[in-house]
Amino acid sequence: MSGAILLTQLGYDVQLPAIVDNFEKYWRENSAVSAVGGYGSSTNGATGGGDRFYDDNSIVGISLVEAYKITGDAVYLQRAGRIVDFLKSGIDNVQGGGLWWCENKKNITGDNDSNKPACANGYATQFLLSYYEVCPDETEKATVLEMARGLYNWIKNNLKDTDHCYWNDVKNNGAVNHTKWTYNTGVMVQNGISLYRITNNQAYLSDAKNSAHGVYDYFVKTRNGVTLAYPDHDPWFSGKLLKAYVDLYPLYEQAATYIHAYIKFIDHGYENARTNHGFFYEDWTGTNEGRYTQLLMQDAVVESYGLIATYKNEQVKK
Repeated sequence: MSGAILLTQLGYDVQLPAIVDNFEKYWRENSAVSAVGGYGSSTNGATGGGDRFYDDNSIVGISLVEAYKITGDAVYLQRAGRIVDFLKSGIDNVQGGGLWWCENKKNITGDNDSNKPACANGYATQFLLSYYEVCPDETEKATVLEMARGLYNWIKNNLKDTDHCYWNDVKNNGAVNHTKWTYNTGVMVQNGISLYRITNNQAYLSDAKNSAHGVYDYFVKTRNGVTLAYPDHDPWFSGKLLKAYVDLYPLYEQAATYIHAYIKFIDHGYENARTNHGFFYEDWTGTNEGRYTQLLMQDAVVESYGLIATYKNEQVKK
């Protein structure tokens, strides 16, 4: 969906409404643990099934808001609004607030998946801030902004390292998983930008700049003989960081350095990390094919080049 939206914005016709409408095949009116509707993790082709994750629902919501902006179809705005209620159902006071990862994994002692992660809270914040921009009801707008700021502050207070990068999650017992991923810090860069634009509070922009610099220093290094390489696995995560850099660039010219390093890296992959059929390896250094057969690995390429085209102000030539 992220790639399809970017291609549409660049002037390609990818039949966006038909793609967006497929989300509804995953919708569940309720679950065994909640009477609130939300998008499931699987479908039988008609209705949703599986577990319901708070990060996944937020990412769907971000796409629905973008679809509304592109098409003007109010049904996408209405569908996005339902996700606000689903997110509210995932917040409680364990570890001082914040969203759980999955509604079926709330506060279960001894279960490693019972955690409050940066991804769920970060993407919920991003969704809420994007929904805030288009929400037609002033009372709801105030509630949504308050909720977003609360989640943003919770992440900073519980998962931010001294290098301005973000750890992965905190368990229900308070133990912190100190793993770092590019997208967890990337989404917080985007959230800082959005909050700055909404509130004009310079502290949010400073947060974004500091994290943008910190995550670049932490992750971008020489790998497998390739200089200034982003991680050689999970390129979808790095693509989300690129989105943050592209969003930050109009406010912070230093972001161009981070973007150009990414361009160099993906272009290296184009020349050195593709199969005979043209599919990108998971590892863009070209050392390991990895999980290249997964759609997500190829989507990362579509989305990344779409973002680069956006950064360069390119459009489809008619």
